Amino acid sequence: MFENLKNKITDSLILVIAIFFAFGVYVGFHNRPEISKVELSSKDTAVQTQADFSPFWKVWNTINEKYPGASKVSDQDRVYGAISGLMGSLNDPYSVFFSPDEAKMFEDSIAGNFSGVGMEVGIKDKILTVIAPLKDSPAYKANIKPGDKILKIDSKVTSDLSIEKAIKLIRGEKGTTVALTIFRNGEKQPREIKLVRDTINIPTLDTEVRSDGIFVIKLYSFSANSASLFQDAMKKFVDSKSDKLLLDLRGNPGGYLDAAVSMASWFLPPGKVVVTEDYGNNEPSKDYRSAGYNIFSDQLKFVILIDSGSASASEILAGAMQDYGKAKLVGTKSYGKGSVQEVVNITPDTILKITVAKWLTPKGNSISEKGLTPDYAVEYTQKDADQKKDPQLDKAVELLKN
Repeated sequence: MFENLKNKITDSLILVIAIFFAFGVYVGFHNRPEISKVELSSKDTAVQTQADFSPFWKVWNTINEKYPGASKVSDQDRVYGAISGLMGSLNDPYSVFFSPDEAKMFEDSIAGNFSGVGMEVGIKDKILTVIAPLKDSPAYKANIKPGDKILKIDSKVTSDLSIEKAIKLIRGEKGTTVALTIFRNGEKQPREIKLVRDTINIPTLDTEVRSDGIFVIKLYSFSANSASLFQDAMKKFVDSKSDKLLLDLRGNPGGYLDAAVSMASWFLPPGKVVVTEDYGNNEPSKDYRSAGYNIFSDQLKFVILIDSGSASASEILAGAMQDYGKAKLVGTKSYGKGSVQEVVNITPDTILKITVAKWLTPKGNSISEKGLTPDYAVEYTQKDADQKKDPQLDKAVELLKN
């Protein structure tokens, strides 16, 4: 079922609704795998443990004896439920078991055969939270913001839902409506926002040369063609004769690891570490290094905008630029999305996605634990948006001019 899923997930399971990276799954630039498929053999089913399984079987038998609807729940579904509980004991929202129906949804997401509202969500402080809406998606047009907490999906309270069940409720047929009850920091009461599901077009990159000579790149995602589009943007930047570069990563939920490494290579000498994959004590860490395009001198003035919607590959690129002193970061703290998952085939129609490593910046800072702290902390409030102001952009321009 998942013969082609041989890629490692670069971002943690913070999921996109209604776009092809719905489960944070991307294929590496230059076709480098990012999700690993692991086959289990019969020998893997024998586990040595001193854990006492008698409570499990006592509960199983008690269900059979006492629960009125026991006959309506198959033994296999109970096993799937037990596995989900086992994964829940890890207290890691990115390590997830997919039952057959959920696995099929995962497969459809990889193929891009679905519609929805166009936003990525994750678990933040045990609350279902928006990471970022995609530009021009239903969520974006409805003014959904990074950091919005989703309290209800239609009438369903989200506190009892896994990410997968929340995703399943939010997704749906094009043209249908879903109501989200959200709470936004700074507001006193939750609000209900109704969204009409649609097919989502994934934006990647826009460029602009401002009248003051600043060259602006707005990067919306690290998608399949983002590295080549960034290369085109670099050529336009060089042709513009400007020495002032502004990269806007606000609301960018990430994507291809290799795209981030390729982009970092425009500013770093060959061999410099862009990000480290830390497996803890399980196996040696792995460094991803700059290809060394390194075409810019130290005279380049470079500022990167980040916010709470900047995650995964965005944090890899921005973190490398900050650690090497190539760019100043302006905005608010990034999301902190830096763990790596692998996909394991459990049965022909079920899969397990499990965290295997964490991303570290070149200086060894854990992205997943800390996120990125900007060099210049600047808030961007709803009042600013209503007044058509952008204090983060203003600060970046000030730095570039001076």
